[in-house]
Amino acid sequence: MRAADIIIKKRGTKICPPQELKQEEINFMVEGYTTGSIPDYQMSAFLMAVYFSGMTFKETGYLTQAMLHSGDVINLYSEKYKNLNLHGPFVDKHSTGGVGDKISLPLAPITASLGLQVPMMSGRGLGHTGGTLDKLESIEGYNVVLPEDTFASFISENNYAMTGQTEKIAPADRKMYALRDVTGTVESIPLITASILSKKIAEGSDALVFDVKFGTGAFMKTKEDAEALATSLVKTAQSMGKKAVALITKMESPLGFKTGNFLEIEETLECLCGEGPEDIMELTFQLGAQMLILGGIAKDINQGIELCRRAVTSGKALEYFLKNVDMQGGNSKKLMEQKGVRRSKFREDITSAQDGYINIDAYKTGIACINLGVGRNKTTDKVDADSGIIFKQTNNSFVKKGQVIMEVYGRDQESLQKGVESLKDAISYSDKKAEEEKLIWKIIC
Repeated sequence: MRAADIIIKKRGTKICPPQELKQEEINFMVEGYTTGSIPDYQMSAFLMAVYFSGMTFKETGYLTQAMLHSGDVINLYSEKYKNLNLHGPFVDKHSTGGVGDKISLPLAPITASLGLQVPMMSGRGLGHTGGTLDKLESIEGYNVVLPEDTFASFISENNYAMTGQTEKIAPADRKMYALRDVTGTVESIPLITASILSKKIAEGSDALVFDVKFGTGAFMKTKEDAEALATSLVKTAQSMGKKAVALITKMESPLGFKTGNFLEIEETLECLCGEGPEDIMELTFQLGAQMLILGGIAKDINQGIELCRRAVTSGKALEYFLKNVDMQGGNSKKLMEQKGVRRSKFREDITSAQDGYINIDAYKTGIACINLGVGRNKTTDKVDADSGIIFKQTNNSFVKKGQVIMEVYGRDQESLQKGVESLKDAISYSDKKAEEEKLIWKIIC
């Protein structure tokens, strides 16, 4: 078997169209690249062939399996964990990312408090989208680097735990993603699907709920592209024996009233105290209901939403969140004391330049957050816990000239000024109120 022959088979020729690859051919490419026997230039050619020729759901499943088994796979049903309270079903959620998207943070304790076991492996922010791990690390002492045994133990004790991808989880994905980033092959639905699923399945989940976003602040800009990705994720996961469903949701403006690492932890606490923004609570309850259905706890969406609401109003979900904070190295008492008072000292308000209905562009807001210190342009950049934005007005609000739209906090004075200038460019005005689109456009199952 030769890499060049597999590349040609997937690329096609003038007399022969691209062909479906066999499992052993895909395994050969992934294993060879991971171990170093296949060089960057051949894998680059293979990725480009996939980018232009696509893959069937079966091929995408083979690619996901090969990437998944390139490293460690967590098995929470393993014999070595038989003395722990690990009963499953293990259900997780994945978002394709957005601005102000802190849904995983309230969602995990809500569903865990209702009996689901949630092994949540999350990532860091890159570009204009925020990262769950960065938000969690804004809690002083919180540890997101959990050995597998600790991860399993915490799930056993509190029904959920939050961790990051280790060096041993899907190493093929890490190498291939770095190559995709520099070869113009990031926006390939089969490659995105395999990248996401190889990590999510490696954490030990039986079922997955996907939040696939579309719009200016999303990776997929159109509904059609988001639907194609959602379908690929669901069908590929199902082909691998996992239960799966995807919600296609809008990301035209930031979610909630707060963006920033600690500010989004603060808004998570507000959500778990029953004081969360309407859009955050709607999406959290809808995703939670889907998780409960896949886990056999709710029979339908309405029952699932009602169970999630009760978990919040009873205070049970907040208890699970605070217990997780303490278990993973934070101090829940100190965290509650910081709520509403912990802020960067570098602050400036942005006021309305005119009367009108405002629109806050999600993508431009995300870029402004990088300037403020919230996000990063490259993986080695450090993020600031206390910078961010508190929105005093949201999309489609009518404002008068001079009215405060945002409180803005920066890492330092220079970052603050850069961020403020970017944010002013993110705000536009209209004489007429825009027609409101539903937050959840479609469900794929």
